[in-house]
Amino acid sequence: MTVDQLTDTFAALADPTRRAILTRLADGEATVNELAEPFPITVQAVSKHLKVLERAGLITRGRSAQLRPSRLHGARLGEAAEWLEKYRPFWQERLDRLDERLQAPDRTERR
Repeated sequence: MTVDQLTDTFAALADPTRRAILTRLADGEATVNELAEPFPITVQAVSKHLKVLERAGLITRGRSAQLRPSRLHGARLGEAAEWLEKYRPFWQERLDRLDERLQAPDRTERR
């Protein structure tokens, strides 16, 4: 994954509405009207979010008569997860050290 693709992916994922849309699309394709139902925003605003997700390669949009159902396209999410996975050892080591400190007897109790 190129840096620009990664930037587009994370920029698209930065918005909670877009993340919620992706969560919904994980259950199957949906139209803009179906995706807009749970949100307190207009169908046009949801459509703009879909364009961002499509440009980032996170969804695809089909054409069925006048409808344009959206589908999750997981390849970019997988690439972002793979990139993040490289940092797991870094965080795991720090969390392990924190756990050791939290489990150690308090020095002030011994005095």
